[in-house]
Amino acid sequence: MDSIVSNIGLTFMYSTPIIIAALGGLYAERSGVTNIGLEGIMLVGAFVSASLCYFLGLNASGGFYGNSVIPWLCVLAAGIVGALFSIIHAIASIKYKADQTISGTALNFLATGLTVFLAQIIFHQQRTPMFNNDFIRMKLPATNIPVLSFIRDVLCSTYSPFILAIILALISSFVMKKTKFGLRLRACGEYPQAAASMGVDVIKTRYIGVILSGLLAGLAGGIMVLTADQQFNSGTIHGFGFIAIATLIFGKWNAWGVLFAGLFFGFSNVIATFSGSFEIFSKVPEEAFFMLPYILTILALIITSGKSGAPKAVGEIYDEGKR
Repeated sequence: MDSIVSNIGLTFMYSTPIIIAALGGLYAERSGVTNIGLEGIMLVGAFVSASLCYFLGLNASGGFYGNSVIPWLCVLAAGIVGALFSIIHAIASIKYKADQTISGTALNFLATGLTVFLAQIIFHQQRTPMFNNDFIRMKLPATNIPVLSFIRDVLCSTYSPFILAIILALISSFVMKKTKFGLRLRACGEYPQAAASMGVDVIKTRYIGVILSGLLAGLAGGIMVLTADQQFNSGTIHGFGFIAIATLIFGKWNAWGVLFAGLFFGFSNVIATFSGSFEIFSKVPEEAFFMLPYILTILALIITSGKSGAPKAVGEIYDEGKR
């Protein structure tokens, strides 16, 4: 029972940043802009979150219903900075009509160099000081009812940001399908010229889409460093931003699809973490298990490659004169 609860908790822990970052990618791509820079935005968010926690003196355990709201303030700050950082990509790809893939890739390189540079200046090392990563947990009262007790054990062994991931998926699904903004966003990603002819400001809508993607990716990076790591360094995100993009594709650009695809990729990371503990795999190099999540990502993309539900105009430069 303890093993099952632990594995479920770890799955939620790894899935949460993937899901939230992928939802960020959903807003950008539904508006018609490819955001390859999710990895870099997550990295910036992780640096801001870890640094702010250090300066606010949070190095002990807190909690969702505990005495400290500092971790959540740090995560919020990470989201805000992520949104600001994504404006670079928005300006380059929307205003100056740069290639969106190259712009996003440049954002990733910029984030890596910038965060390490700032860490070197502020902390005199290429990382932030270590902290306790056990302070964003859901606190629930004990119960004698077996089912509720199991749910409590799962939630208390995992991290309350997973609840946030579910809420964000709900909100994103509602926004995309039931609101005027969501309709306009999807129109800009499918037929931007037609949307413009109906009075939709395509440029403004795409800016909002990219900035929202930066906000969510920054949140994801902030949550990841405060739950799955004990300090920020250049390898903190280690490809989760790209896995988030794969999650978006595997989830068919749908909020609920993203949620379940994120759980799949989160579980693949759990398998990679614990495969080495089985005797049958004892002679397999440890590095082989580290590759497992990325191998599964590639396989998932190959399997779903012929069933893409991508917005028709995603990645295309918007030309106001084109009809």
